[in-house]
Order: sequence, then structure tokens, then C-alpha cells
Amino acid sequence: MSRTHHTDPDLTHRLSRRGMIGVATGATAAAFLGAAASPAGAATETASGSAGRGRPVLPPGRLGIQLYSLRDKVSTLGFAPVFAELKKYGYDEVEFAGYTQGSAGPITLAQLKRLARNHGLNPIGSHVGYYSSDPNAYTFAQNLDKVLDDAQALGLKHIGTASNPFRYGSTVDAWKRAAEEFNTYGAAARARGMKFYQHNHSEEFSFATDNPKVRLYDVLLAETDPELVYLEMDIFWAYSGQFRFSKRLDGTPAPFEPLDYVLRQPDRYPLFHVKDGVSDPGSQYGYRMTDVGDGDIDYQRFISGVTRLRGHRLAHHWQAEHDNPVESFAFARRSSQHLHSLREKCGE
Repeated sequence: MSRTHHTDPDLTHRLSRRGMIGVATGATAAAFLGAAASPAGAATETASGSAGRGRPVLPPGRLGIQLYSLRDKVSTLGFAPVFAELKKYGYDEVEFAGYTQGSAGPITLAQLKRLARNHGLNPIGSHVGYYSSDPNAYTFAQNLDKVLDDAQALGLKHIGTASNPFRYGSTVDAWKRAAEEFNTYGAAARARGMKFYQHNHSEEFSFATDNPKVRLYDVLLAETDPELVYLEMDIFWAYSGQFRFSKRLDGTPAPFEPLDYVLRQPDRYPLFHVKDGVSDPGSQYGYRMTDVGDGDIDYQRFISGVTRLRGHRLAHHWQAEHDNPVESFAFARRSSQHLHSLREKCGE
């Protein structure tokens, strides 16, 4: 995850998601794909790499991937070859970050839904922008009905945004105002049988400018209706937020543990982004993003902590992601291998 001193990666991440354009279906490139990965996929490769005896940490049928991580492959190869690879690697689900990527050819939502299902992948959710100054923008604020129409056409059970609630500023009242809009989107999604969700970056864990004792993420949780607004915790960015905002501006301690948020309200977190990072205290963000399994975030502990809750073994969806992988197919394959290899520790 390359960064410069003057670049805000949260902002860059959000803007790059919104900027994804073009369409892709490609049905060729078989030779390239054959060189990219073994047909055996993750299911067989992880058997020898298992972390030992015990129940798998990852629940069956719940491993997904955020397709933003594979935008380069979708744009050049098309959705169909990418979906075929993901199934080989042991993925069960996909989360969209736009329904058109690249220039491999046009595709309709019906075709996209069919492609996913034909490859044994369940479309679980999608990221859409929160708002825009353009009245015609494809966002919740500007085109709510169209956003929900498309989500329904894909058969999605979740529809959300990776935009943060800073639309009106960083005061408590500003976030209350944004939370009320989220409630509106959540009610509209619920009326169609879907769940509206918000995906965090690290800034959500900062403090209100008018009340530095108040963490803005707590305002979002308190002011949104738990029956209408859900959360997709990006675990990497949550731990980055822990690194950045465990002290208030006056230096007083304000520690928090991302997992505790989930354990207190597990029903509010149907989706997670499983993203890893190497600890780097010298970095502004505390971590350098890497493939899942190559970093320092303890996913055995985190996923087990959630799935061991009574009634929650199959209640959540775990989406692997890397904003800028060195090689996206390798990222997808290795991340699946690692997550499938995790086992619950003896005595847990």
C-alpha cells in the first residue's frame, strides 16, 4: 500500500471506488488464467497448510471478496474469467464496487447476476457513493430509487456505502444529521428486503471537533436505528483507527478495541472486510497494507471471537480485500488459503 506524506489514503480509497467506470464480461484469456493459478484452487492447497486440528475458524460458505481488489483483472479479462478463478480459490461470495469495470465489453445486471451464480458465487453486497454535488450522480442521496432498483436486480441482500458520514462536517450535530439520512436509506432498503450498511475507514474513529470527548463512530452507532442501518467493519481500517485515535487531542487516553464494538452489537455487523497490515508505528496510519496472512492482524482471534457467539456462526460474511495488491490473483489465492487454514485453538 504505497502512500506519500501528502496523500490521505482514506480519501484516495473512497474516490477511486467512485471512479470505477466501464464494463467487462470477457470470456477468453484462458491461457493467461491457466498460468495465473493452479486449477486445484484453495480447497486442496489449504489442506496441507492447515494450522492444525480443530474446527475451521472460517464458517462454511461465508468467504467473499471485494471485487475492487480485482479491478485490474475485471477490466482486462472480464467478469466471467475472474469469477472462474475466484471459485477455484475457494470463494463463496462477491461484493461489488460498481457494476461496470474496464472495457472488456458491455454487460447487463441480469447477465452479471447470472455469471456470478453460474460460477457458484453469491452476490452479497455492493458499495455505492453516499452523496455528490451532481444531482444526477449514482449515489444514495441523489438517486436512491435507482440504487435500490439495481441492487434488487442483482438479488443483493445488502447495499451500502464506503463513504463516511462527514457530509456536514465533524461535529456531533453534523454526524446526527448524516445518521438521519442513513436511517432514511435504511428504511428504503428494508422495504425492499435489503440491509443498508456503512463501511468504515480510520477517520470514523476520530473525535468530534465540538466535543473532543466524543468519538464520531459512537455518534453514528447511537444515532442510527439498529433495525435500519448496519455496519461493515473494515478490520484493517478499524485497527488503523485504534492506532491513530487512542488518545484525544489533549493527550488523554481513549483506548478502544475494534472487536469489542462487534461483540457488543454483533447483529449490526453482517459484513466484514478482511484486510491485513504489517505494523508500522512510524507510519501515520500505523500499518502497511499487505495480503491477508502476511500481516500482524490476528484473524484467528477476531473471526473466532465473532463466530463463537451463540447463533452467530453463520450470521456474518467475510470479504477479503486489498486496496492495491501487487498481483491481484495472487492476493485472492493466498488470502483464501490463509483464512481456510485457520483453526480454533484448543480449549476455545
